Amino acid sequence: MDDLDFSATGPKPKPAAPAPAPQAAKPVYSAAMAMEFFRAGGKAEAVPAGTTFFEENDKAGFLKRDKMYLLLEGEVTLTAHGKVIGTVKISEIFGEMAAISESPRTATAVAKTACRVIALDEKEFQKALQAKPEFALMLMGMMILRLRGMISRLRQNALDGEAGSNESRVFDKSMVAALAKGLGHGAMSRHAKGTVLFKEGAPGALAYVVQEGRVSVSIQGKVVQRVGPGGIFGELALVDQAARAASAAAETECALLAINRTVFVNLVKGNPEFGAALLSAVAQRVRFVAERTK
Repeated sequence: MDDLDFSATGPKPKPAAPAPAPQAAKPVYSAAMAMEFFRAGGKAEAVPAGTTFFEENDKAGFLKRDKMYLLLEGEVTLTAHGKVIGTVKISEIFGEMAAISESPRTATAVAKTACRVIALDEKEFQKALQAKPEFALMLMGMMILRLRGMISRLRQNALDGEAGSNESRVFDKSMVAALAKGLGHGAMSRHAKGTVLFKEGAPGALAYVVQEGRVSVSIQGKVVQRVGPGGIFGELALVDQAARAASAAAETECALLAINRTVFVNLVKGNPEFGAALLSAVAQRVRFVAERTK
């Protein structure tokens, strides 16, 4: 973990008051980038009409690994609870949420016509990420756009209680140590229990990795996530440069590492393992919020 790339990142981030964020630009899916990414990890294959790529509630196991797909030719139908919920068209990706978050499939995907696809399993995904790490930023942007839409719907309805006591963890101890070493002492700050770290709707210039303690993330005063050592929060605003989607406060005395956008983007592009961990965290957050909007 000592090889995290902090080069060309400018000054070390300091947990100062954030500057006003620029106007948010909606993430745009790049078919060309997706094609380069999938070709870097896998090969095209023909799939007959009627083939089931995966079924709703399927879960990866020791002998069965989840895959994500890029559609090159044909059309794929997505269904959930027996109803059609969408259609995958040429140059679009599908199946990525379960593959990244290692969660059960939320839909069934069937080849409506004869298709050609590129499928990536976990090993092939990691290989592609090594070659095209910028794909992680694009995919994160897409997931965050979806997440913000779901959060907006949550705000329109009363939240039904608070999240459980489980803590979100993204990075292992070795990666947190490497981050602390690379960012330098100026990026670390300590906060007393009850300290408000940022508020919902405020501009966001920093993301934070928890070294010690626990942070609660809330929407309209209701806790929706708890972040413990190795967890990250505040990264949504760094990806899409929009206002904070939630508030964050120190639930216990805590030590945090602050990461500015320049460092964040450089880490995702330069360190596939960092990018993969973030993708998994965002995907799990999307699934969690999706459950609350049903």
